[in-house]
Amino acid sequence: MKSGIIIFLPFFCYTVLTAQTIDKIINPTEVNRIESILADDKMEGRKTFTAGNARAANFIASEFELIGLQTFNGAKGFRQEFNMTDTKMTSFKGSLDNQPLKEQQVVAITLNPSLTITEKSKYDTGSIRTGENIQKKVSAFIRSKKNYIVFVGSSFSNKFNLLNQFKRQFTKSENSVVFILTDKAPERFNISITNEITVNPLVNIIGVIPGKSRKNEYVIFSGHYDHLGIGKAVDGDSIFNGANDDAAGTTAVIMLAKYFKSLGKQERTIIFTTFTGEEVGGYGSQYFSSQLTPAGVVAMFNIEMIGTESKWGNNTAYITGYEKTNLGKILEKNLEGSGFKFYPDPYPEQELFYRSDNATLARLGVAAHTISTSKMDNEKFYHTVKDEIGTLDMNNMAQIIKAIAISAASIISGKDTPSRVDVRQLR
Repeated sequence: MKSGIIIFLPFFCYTVLTAQTIDKIINPTEVNRIESILADDKMEGRKTFTAGNARAANFIASEFELIGLQTFNGAKGFRQEFNMTDTKMTSFKGSLDNQPLKEQQVVAITLNPSLTITEKSKYDTGSIRTGENIQKKVSAFIRSKKNYIVFVGSSFSNKFNLLNQFKRQFTKSENSVVFILTDKAPERFNISITNEITVNPLVNIIGVIPGKSRKNEYVIFSGHYDHLGIGKAVDGDSIFNGANDDAAGTTAVIMLAKYFKSLGKQERTIIFTTFTGEEVGGYGSQYFSSQLTPAGVVAMFNIEMIGTESKWGNNTAYITGYEKTNLGKILEKNLEGSGFKFYPDPYPEQELFYRSDNATLARLGVAAHTISTSKMDNEKFYHTVKDEIGTLDMNNMAQIIKAIAISAASIISGKDTPSRVDVRQLR
């Protein structure tokens, strides 16, 4: 603990007031308080769509209220409520050129309870062939707002079943897109499908500190509060508490909100958001992002799993997608002399940049990155019942949160503006 304070002292004491403020608000005791609540067994692992998840949301909202944050877009409260509509195929019959079609060869993205489609139906036709980016093509067909029959080549047979993830939608969509796994576009086809439609409520928790001179320019701090819930017992424990994943990130967001609220020096508007649904497909961040104009978002600091030391030890963390913008360089400049170091993501083969809640806004050009310390090549408690508060380093967590706060200051003040992501280079 002493060495950490000595390392940070020259940097944090650029004024006595700032040093006292940050140490008073962001400290191991406060980290432990918030973590202990979010990772408690009473939260039942915070799985999306469960009572434990709802309890976590209520706690975060109460913290935002105590801090004195404003609501997002004039909402009555801190809860951003939305529905996730899920479609399950209950019956299927089909043929291509009078040859039977297997159910496994069809994925229908629709919110219609029944579909009957032939070559005479008013559906456009499309294809996805070898070498094309299947995710981008699928997304484009769905967003087209047109009815489509899309023939997908057999080279994608190992990925075809993954298209079912697109069945979950936020709002009722008027168009239907049916994907068929076949190498030959048929002259005649006949497809009949019935579906069971389920609507599930979801909620993000969002608080805001309005900017003074640049209110329409946003800096976002985020983490996800959902986890895996209750599963198979291991040594008598069945609760996946998710202390590191991602109660740690949520804790950081709450503490950063309290810190920046106490300063009151922001020129740009700061949005603090905790997402639900990250573990089941990133639906919370996707919905949140759809409510923003990407051009107005200057930067996104997504915080994920900062409870254990990184591969470089204490007072270090890494930034996913480091090379895609100059945000990391800005943070490093602001931390010169502090003893804290941000590194590029050391696990590029795991594509972490695309696997967390930063990804949606990054795909829209925003300098949206995830900050983490998780050793993804050997983080032994990741997605296990052992991810509990006793495995976390509260002192190091406090130092990481301080580093994020101080290094982001020039962006919040408007002094620095990170470069945008070149979306043409994204997969």
